[in-house]
Amino acid sequence: MRTIIELPEPDRRQLDELCRREGISRAEAVRRAIAGYLREHRSPPDNEVFGLWEGRDREGLAYEDSMRAEWESR
Repeated sequence: MRTIIELPEPDRRQLDELCRREGISRAEAVRRAIAGYLREHRSPPDNEVFGLWEGRDREGLAYEDSMRAEWESR
């Protein structure tokens, strides 16, 4: 997919210098940057979040009810 982006001139100069040093195109540098950003900000897979409450001293619904009771008492 082709995408057009606007970069501030100082960023474009730095990008061009990096590409020259690395021997890659601007497009390749941008692809790598986006891939890294997406890896850092991905949502955890379902198997990393299900069961997080396991081993707690009370059930989730009881905890939720106690929190709501605190809000109502204010």
